[in-house]
Amino acid sequence: MKRPLPDRDGVGPARVRLRGGSVLVELADRFGEPAATKVLAGEVYLPNGGVVAADTVLPPNSYVYLYRDLPDEIPVPFEMPILYRDHDILVVDKPHFLATMPRGGHVVQTALVRLRRELELPELSPAHRLDRLTAGVLLFTVRREVRGAYQTMFAEGRARKTYLARAGGTPTVALPALLTSRIIKQRSRLQAFEEPGEPNARTHVELLEDGLYRLTPYTGRTHQLRVQMASIGVPIDNDPLYPDVVDVAPGDFSAPLQLLAQRLAFDDPLSGVRRDFVSGRVL
Repeated sequence: MKRPLPDRDGVGPARVRLRGGSVLVELADRFGEPAATKVLAGEVYLPNGGVVAADTVLPPNSYVYLYRDLPDEIPVPFEMPILYRDHDILVVDKPHFLATMPRGGHVVQTALVRLRRELELPELSPAHRLDRLTAGVLLFTVRREVRGAYQTMFAEGRARKTYLARAGGTPTVALPALLTSRIIKQRSRLQAFEEPGEPNARTHVELLEDGLYRLTPYTGRTHQLRVQMASIGVPIDNDPLYPDVVDVAPGDFSAPLQLLAQRLAFDDPLSGVRRDFVSGRVL
């Protein structure tokens, strides 16, 4: 669905699906006075670009668009080196603590918004994602026209990703090993978890030296590497979620998760050229 509003200073408009009825009443009920003020100020839009008025009534499952008021964010004080750039893709070495794209309280302090602003690339879009706490190689598409080809490549598992992780303890399985399990992530729970059933997560784990592991995922479930490493008795160092939830103060950057997306390799879906990008970071 085409958005009626352009990005504003690197941040796109929010799309809100409605329950139906008076837009003013619903937005005020769900989001409070600031949302109602936006309606009355003519700052909420229909998909066709029309302005939502105080008396606008829409059917269920309609959409409206508006710019969010940005949250106060603590700056992530780490650089994001560019590993490669051409007219189609941009590859960066993402630091720990920086989310890939806006979500929740992280909007401006995300790789996507920072890069859009710094490089003046309004159509920049992530072709895949890294967890906020994970550092390493991250690929973006530069132009809207090529976005689908690269996102499909990742969705179909045609890109090889290699991670490094540091973890204490002794593995409960002999390594190297292919870990297979069923991982579920529910919105109501901070942690993803394993459950019986058809496996949907596969990771090859190798011990390189004492405490240093190479992880090669063949699937991309949420928190997959963190869950599976904890499940074999070697949770990744400084993990605030696995095996136990640890409260970390906002702005505490002293203990980065020891997980690095160290390498990304693939045959370019447009040119067929073999691509191989390596992070310059160390754990």
